[in-house]
Amino acid sequence: MANFRLEILSPAWKELDEIASYHLLVVGPISARRITDKILDALSRLEEFPLSCPYAPDAELSDANYRMLMCGKYVCIYRLIGEVIYVYHIANGASEYSKLFK
Repeated sequence: MANFRLEILSPAWKELDEIASYHLLVVGPISARRITDKILDALSRLEEFPLSCPYAPDAELSDANYRMLMCGKYVCIYRLIGEVIYVYHIANGASEYSKLFK
């Protein structure tokens, strides 16, 4: 039974949609479904273990208690506030994702 509630914010949903659209265009519908399912499954595990991921390596984000969940080549940036896990962004780990917050 989950102890915490997962809240994926609008920017993160948009980014997940963009990731799926990219996979759909480049690889096909099965790839788009797989990557979406993989990311959502990884995020759902945070409901049981929200503190299992490290703080974001960016000092400013880390100081604000942002954590990062790696899912393949993608990074999900989230923060635990009370009993709610807020997912702010989902980005390619090779990108400068900390700029998404500025």
